[in-house]
Amino acid sequence: DRLYLPVDRINLVQRYKGPEGASPALDRLGGGRWNKATEKARKAIEKIARDLVEMYARRKVSKGYSYGPPDELYREFESTFGFDETPDQEKAVRDVLLDMSLDEPMDRLVCGDVGFGKTEVALRAAFRAACEGKQVALLCPTTVLAEQHYQTFRQRMEPFPVKVAMLSRFVPKARQKTILEAARRGEVDVLIGTHRLLSKDVELPNLGLMILDEEQRFGVKHKERMKKMRQDIDVLALTATPIPRTLQLSLSGIRKLSVIETPPLDRKPVETALVERDEAMLRTVLKRELERGGQVFWVHNRVQGLARVTEFVAKLAPDARIGMAHGQMNERELEDTIHGFWHRELDILVCTAIIESGLDFPNANTLIVDQAQMFGLGQLYQLRGRVGRSERQAYAYFVVPSLDQLPQISKRRLRIILDMDYLGAGFKVAMEDLRLRGAGNILGEVQSGQIARVGLDLFLEMLEEEVRRIRGEAPRSHADPELSLLFAAHLPAGYIPDARERLHYYRALSTASGEVDRVELAAELRDRFGPLPEPVANFMAVLALKETLKVLSAARAELFPGRASISWDAEGQGIPAEHLLEWIEPRERMVRLKPPGTVEIRFPKGATVPDGIEFVRAELDALVRMVAPGSGDTNNATDMEGE
Repeated sequence: DRLYLPVDRINLVQRYKGPEGASPALDRLGGGRWNKATEKARKAIEKIARDLVEMYARRKVSKGYSYGPPDELYREFESTFGFDETPDQEKAVRDVLLDMSLDEPMDRLVCGDVGFGKTEVALRAAFRAACEGKQVALLCPTTVLAEQHYQTFRQRMEPFPVKVAMLSRFVPKARQKTILEAARRGEVDVLIGTHRLLSKDVELPNLGLMILDEEQRFGVKHKERMKKMRQDIDVLALTATPIPRTLQLSLSGIRKLSVIETPPLDRKPVETALVERDEAMLRTVLKRELERGGQVFWVHNRVQGLARVTEFVAKLAPDARIGMAHGQMNERELEDTIHGFWHRELDILVCTAIIESGLDFPNANTLIVDQAQMFGLGQLYQLRGRVGRSERQAYAYFVVPSLDQLPQISKRRLRIILDMDYLGAGFKVAMEDLRLRGAGNILGEVQSGQIARVGLDLFLEMLEEEVRRIRGEAPRSHADPELSLLFAAHLPAGYIPDARERLHYYRALSTASGEVDRVELAAELRDRFGPLPEPVANFMAVLALKETLKVLSAARAELFPGRASISWDAEGQGIPAEHLLEWIEPRERMVRLKPPGTVEIRFPKGATVPDGIEFVRAELDALVRMVAPGSGDTNNATDMEGE
């Protein structure tokens, strides 16, 4: 059968996103299977939501340390940052310092694309804590990343009275013992390391701040240990693989979030190409980078074949200094190789994906990913983030044996990474990765079975609702007024010829989170397709009015070329009679009350349809302010679902 949906309600249709290979069972129209599936998912979600709320409720009642305002020493440290802060970076720092000044322990997640300056936010938080005698633990998923953070923190904090130390397998046993003793005595201010920091022999008596880099890459056991440690200390988590927007909403009010979306000044997008294996072309690529004094990452996904790949690279660039790096190497040898590349003693580093997390080599501006079809989407995105971290143009080449014989899933993955070659694409890549591979491990618990039943978006909506219910908050209003129009209000095929594009803009406009978003979308439409025809202007005016009608819990609206008729259900919330009469009195020449619950508003004489609808909306805004004073002017109201 066929179900028709008004275009202003296109937000009710969701694309199914589930674990890779999941095929949802289709239900009959009017059948009961869907209700059973959502009920099962809801029961599973209840437990997750309860655990979430309990964990964060414990933090709410825990008494944290309240930091005073930043002093002169902090301002001096701030001034040693060698770049201009981006607006998002400044806001993230402000958010973190504000959290640290409160009695309640901080739990903030900073999301930002690769190289967008999350480390600077962590540096300032760590310095702030150290200045007040608190110890800081910085956990990293890999030893190489821990080593790089150690060098960065030590270099920035050396001129100040802050002692930085590192614990990882790179550190000799005797040195580890000395560091542990110093930490136990409170003589180490910032301790950086891998999950080694979670060992029982690590004691930090004055621990005040825990910084987690790429938290999602730690295992379940490590997360359990962190959970116990973090109940009454400040926690700052950093991630370059952003969580989906809907998950941010699910955690709204429980875990605070700062997003760094602004790219640093002078940063250029990495030019990306998908190529077949061709020796002559690869030789040219290496030669070009080496001739401009740069360095090259050559990434291969198997440790076993890495030595052969190194020989092949040496044949392509006989004069280059080449090193090899992978996680199974002797610790000292790996450290020396990474150091050598960092200090430009090597020209080409042949390595596994060990370099994907957070490492910063500004002079490396060409990346070659060998057998690119073997890598995941998130991995490819992270790898590409290793180059292009300076003002120089960077290049990424994804090399495959044959473009024609690629598996379908690899083709889709590589197509996405090629399309998303602009700065700040990390959010979209994370969403696409989720769609291709499935949601995997959400909130520390494998929930792919529930997600397969109902799809990711609905799963997260249900989770958000359940969290609100457990916290005793009022359920979200799902009022969706029914609209009847006696004039054209749509996106004509003659204006946007491509059906997919039309659907995209219908969805974008019907889910826009406020006036600002709608204005931006209107500007985009004008820019791409020309001046807005009358049906498009009418459609946008209707959507704006619908937002106000939702706030007023109206059941339906009939819109004519010269008037609007708005009705409320008798059993619905309605509007208190005294407010309605008070609102109508000064407007009796244009507004009429029709029992049992309908208001008719006439447009001003000679007004066009969009102007008439805008007039109705402005008049109804006055009613909104009377019945819901906190709502303010709905012209600029931003729905919670906004980014």
